[in-house]
Order: sequence, then C-alpha cells, then structure tokens
Amino acid sequence: MDIIFREARRDDLSRVVELIADDAVAARRAGTFGAAHVRGFEAIQASPDNDLVVAVRDGGSGDGEVIGCMQLTYIPGISRNGAGRLLVEAVRVDAALRGQGIGRLLMEHAHERGRARGCVLAQLTSDKQRPDAHRFYRSLGYQQSHEGFKLPLERG
Repeated sequence: MDIIFREARRDDLSRVVELIADDAVAARRAGTFGAAHVRGFEAIQASPDNDLVVAVRDGGSGDGEVIGCMQLTYIPGISRNGAGRLLVEAVRVDAALRGQGIGRLLMEHAHERGRARGCVLAQLTSDKQRPDAHRFYRSLGYQQSHEGFKLPLERG
C-alpha cells in the first residue's frame, strides 16, 4: 500500500473528524462535523506552529483516501536549555487498517517534522482508557514519565 503524508485540506476535514470520533472514548467529545470543526481547522491552518497531517492511500496524486491523521504543535520553550517540543495529538488510523504499521509510519513522520523544526522532545497525552494506544506508544520508545492533568475551561 502506497501511503503519503500531506497537510490536510478543507475537503479532508469531515473525514478527519470521522477518524477522530471512531472510538468510544472520543466519540462523545468529537461532536458532529460542523462549523466548530471548520473554525478549528482554519485556526490550525493560520498558525505557523500547528500542522494537521493526513495519511493518504495514494497512487501518486495526493488525492487518495484519507486513512489516518494527526495534529502536530511545535512549542518553543525555556526549559531544557530553550529546547522546542513536538506535541502530537489526535493520532488516528482507520479502524479497518489498524495493525498494518500505518500508525508507526504516522509517528515516524511526526518525529521527522519535529526534528526539522528543531524540536528535541516529542510528547503526547493519551486517555487512560486506551491501553492499546499506550502499548503502541511504548513500542515506539515513549515513556510514561509524567502524570497529566486537565481542567475544562467553561465558555462564558
């Protein structure tokens, strides 16, 4: 299977939301595709420190089927001697294609992009209800070194 990675386009967005919502944990948070997703996509596109990347099953044109996605954020820093960090979020692979190495390719691509941007550390969060994802990230060398905290910020 030929897979390419490219920046997501507006016409990929409904598929990206579908991929993100394709598990019990995320389904309740992702919502139904709509204007809020479009606003989020436009903000990502406008930011020089964010990329929404899709994995495409392709024959060379870049217009094939979107089979995976991830959001990458490049965070400048003061700690670690001013080092930049790569934040990896919303990593998803089509459920029918899991276990074929696509997630590993996505993550390798993320790490390449991070290195190209001068990042010295990749980090991510994963819901505690996703033991398979945790096993996958550990297989890539990620360590569960910190305890994460989240606080919902209510919209007023």
